[in-house]
Amino acid sequence: MIGKILAVCISEQKGTLKTAVDKGLMIKDFGLEHDAHAGKWHRQISLLAVEAVRAFEEKYNFKVPAGAFGENLLVEGIDLKNLPIGTRLKVNDILLEITQIGKKCHLGCNIQKQTGECIMPNEGVFAIVLNGGEIKAQDTIFVEA
Repeated sequence: MIGKILAVCISEQKGTLKTAVDKGLMIKDFGLEHDAHAGKWHRQISLLAVEAVRAFEEKYNFKVPAGAFGENLLVEGIDLKNLPIGTRLKVNDILLEITQIGKKCHLGCNIQKQTGECIMPNEGVFAIVLNGGEIKAQDTIFVEA
């Protein structure tokens, strides 16, 4: 499977919306440089399929900017939530490994307050960084066999 990175997003503090940046640096065993959620744990990178975001926007007639659900990578063309844990994703020299599908939405999620729903519990995917490198919007992302 082949997809495309539509946005790379970071937040410098936990509990705040992530915002899109021109490019990012993935750091092995850590995550995305300057992102508050990076660290030595199993959810170094969060990924979300843009198709899920578009369905949410259509359902609620509510426009959602990249990073609003807390995702580091907004991806097009890959059904992320149905990839098994352990699946590896490759972008340039970067190698990610999926470690978790979904997570409980944190209390105070702005989107959940406004719509009553958040898609991260069912659609969000989390990964660790096995090999780092630079990443930017429009990069191709591959699901490794």
